[in-house]
Amino acid sequence: MGKGNKLYSIFFNKCPRCQKGNFFTVNNPYNLKQFDKMNEQCLCCGERFLKEPGYYTGALYVSYAYYVALIVNCFIVFEVILDMDLTYFLVILVTLIILLTPPVFRLARLTWINFFVSFDPHKPTSCP
Repeated sequence: MGKGNKLYSIFFNKCPRCQKGNFFTVNNPYNLKQFDKMNEQCLCCGERFLKEPGYYTGALYVSYAYYVALIVNCFIVFEVILDMDLTYFLVILVTLIILLTPPVFRLARLTWINFFVSFDPHKPTSCP
């Protein structure tokens, strides 16, 4: 997975246009004071990340899809394959959802902006 691939931008916190600058200000999603802080624009190519008010509302639908996939997969593994008691399954599932909230929040926003902004290898950048 190299530059030019949307998955590179999504999983490595990179600008969707140049794939050099960081999308979020810090790379660690578990820095809870700053996990949701985004750069206003790419520090390398100048692509604006805050397009308009309410732009990232659509990312809610993306995060919903990620959580549905998580719940279905956990159900299949814990209930169908391992035949675990429903109470233990729910405790594990709620714990997973709480622990995965910061990374899923970031993945959803990066996925959403990658729907609309494409990689441009010829975009002038000020980064090495």
